[in-house]
Amino acid sequence: MANQVDSVEEEARQQSSSTLVELTDVTVRFAGDSGDGMQLTGSQFTNTTALLGNDLSTLPDYPAEIRAPAGTLYGVSGFQLHFSSRDIHTPGDKPDTLVAMNPAALKVNLEEVRNGGMIIVNEDAFDDKNMKLAGYKENPLDDDTLRGFKVFKVPITKLTVNALDGVGLSMKEVTRCKNFFALGLCYWLYNRPMEPTLEWINTKFAKNPLLVEGNTRALKAGYNFGEITERFTTRYAVRPANLPAGTYRNVTGNEAVALGMVTASLKANVPGFLGSYPITPASDILHELSAYKNYNFRTFQAEDEIAGICTAIGAAYGGSLAFTTTSGPGMALKMEAIGLALMVEIPLVIVNVQRGGPSTGLPTKTEQADLFQSILGRNGEAPVAVIAAQSPVDCFYMSIEAARIAVKYMTPVILLTDGYLANGSEPWNIPNPDDIEPIEVQFADDPETFQPYSRNEHLARPWAIPGTPGLEHRVGGLEKEHITGNVNYVPANHEYMVNLRAEKIQNIASGIPEQDYYGKDDADLAIVGWGGTFGAIRSATEQLLDEDASVAHIHVKYLNPFPENLGTLLKKYKKILVPELNLGQLAWFLRANYLLDPITLSKVQGLPFTPSEIKEKVHSILESM
Repeated sequence: MANQVDSVEEEARQQSSSTLVELTDVTVRFAGDSGDGMQLTGSQFTNTTALLGNDLSTLPDYPAEIRAPAGTLYGVSGFQLHFSSRDIHTPGDKPDTLVAMNPAALKVNLEEVRNGGMIIVNEDAFDDKNMKLAGYKENPLDDDTLRGFKVFKVPITKLTVNALDGVGLSMKEVTRCKNFFALGLCYWLYNRPMEPTLEWINTKFAKNPLLVEGNTRALKAGYNFGEITERFTTRYAVRPANLPAGTYRNVTGNEAVALGMVTASLKANVPGFLGSYPITPASDILHELSAYKNYNFRTFQAEDEIAGICTAIGAAYGGSLAFTTTSGPGMALKMEAIGLALMVEIPLVIVNVQRGGPSTGLPTKTEQADLFQSILGRNGEAPVAVIAAQSPVDCFYMSIEAARIAVKYMTPVILLTDGYLANGSEPWNIPNPDDIEPIEVQFADDPETFQPYSRNEHLARPWAIPGTPGLEHRVGGLEKEHITGNVNYVPANHEYMVNLRAEKIQNIASGIPEQDYYGKDDADLAIVGWGGTFGAIRSATEQLLDEDASVAHIHVKYLNPFPENLGTLLKKYKKILVPELNLGQLAWFLRANYLLDPITLSKVQGLPFTPSEIKEKVHSILESM
């Protein structure tokens, strides 16, 4: 991979008079209307960058309105990519380069661009209509709005139209190719090869040769524009990251969840089943899994959220490793059925890809405000296991872990991810399948000893497949009698079963890893996080440790129950800071469980934390100690 990058750089030196500057890392943001293809542009830039061996992290930012009027602030779609020659954890603090396809994209993203950063604008879009829609009274390209930035005004639409002259596409189709012009220009600017995208174009549009020709011309025109114009005097190179040896692919969190589900099914040696209703931002898990039927995994797109989980319950009752996926509003609808799965005591994994709420809230924006809902959100005393993934790649491993816990303890397990993890991506060092531990499944098969609610050492009841001779039994939502599983309303039995189910969930703590930490052994301040805050907290901690700050990072992946040593570990520190994309839900549980008084850092904007936000808060705490 290094040789490939070296050859690209050498070719650049020979063909261009521009200066080549080597950088450690770069953050680029593409922004435009939702119809401008910014997500596709960002994805192609990401895939090419992954092939070159850079470490990377992405942040797609979709408009919340499904069909916001073109040119408006509400319709802006963005894609941010941070790529580096070293190990990174976030999609970057502030973009070094912003590619803005219209005035609204410029206005929405301008405050995020670092001082002195580069802004490439499609000057053709800055007409009176678009500027009015964006709220500009004067053309920001002609006044002092962009003072302090390196601004490159490029007639992207006009150059695209000229490049595609004679192809035979309609004007609407021609102008839709302008995102590939912008992509080609950025490929030139950051020494990325065009070949991977050219191959993708040929595959994607194989049935329409005109679109193949049009997008190919646009991509090459953008690259050549960077080469021949005298506006850009500098090109940039980012060498491959020094990552562990292995076979890598770029993976989003949703893709990783789907692959984890299939792997868990294979490792348990039982059929896999997903019963789900499409909901943003979880739908891609269902789409991804539908391609894996050859691995004995079935998907069912239900008519609503309740049907989705109920089919999964039925599949689990029938001996399949069952999953259901949703987001916060869908979780609200699934709660009674989760209680049913808890009462029946069958293995079921519920994946909640969290988004901004309440109600419909911010469908395309990230949040982690469903922790209360997950741990406390059912009627009655209804404890279930709750775990959370910390990165897109970790979504794979935590999907397997959720299945392992569900089968081992015969219980529903809620796996929390979020929109940031689900849509973001990073390089994944694909593991050797033999290194993934099997999931032990033992179906009941002895009529002489079978009792529906007898218990093993984990307090798990037997998993009996309907139709097995001699293992006839009843299940349902009414309270069960200990051992027999018969319906039982006796007060003492109900209290016994309530305590038994609670004890089973608490016993999970003995079967999970102890809580670890990163940073100084004798730190004064612990930064405690969960879920998708991992990248920002870890990056902030690394920078703080470089400053010799007295900090450590504790990231909690097991949320109910907590790891057995968590309370003891937390009491070592003088201060505890809990950054969360909510109003302090993990902090509430830490206070309730360990009588601590953590400091909360809340952000509820539909956006993830940046490392600088966390660093600023840490500095203020340390200075006050």
